[in-house]
Amino acid sequence: MLFALMAHDKPGALEIRKANRDAHLAYIADTGVVAQAGPLLNDAGDMCGSLVILDVDDQAAADGWAENDPYAKAGLFESVAILPWKKVIG
Repeated sequence: MLFALMAHDKPGALEIRKANRDAHLAYIADTGVVAQAGPLLNDAGDMCGSLVILDVDDQAAADGWAENDPYAKAGLFESVAILPWKKVIG
């Protein structure tokens, strides 16, 4: 089942994001459940959040993945929403 995770960074947290990026990308590779992902960008083109499409069994698995993401553990996010998602195009 697909879930869309949309997270918005805390204001001024770009350095936290940069410092934890390698661990975050390794987590994505190691878990093998990310169908698509990429950073959200602000008007200046700087990373300011994340959009991750997870392919997991249920909401609990999506929530667990999100909680164990190195970005979350580093306190990067101001808010996180995880909702079931239906792929229609692409």
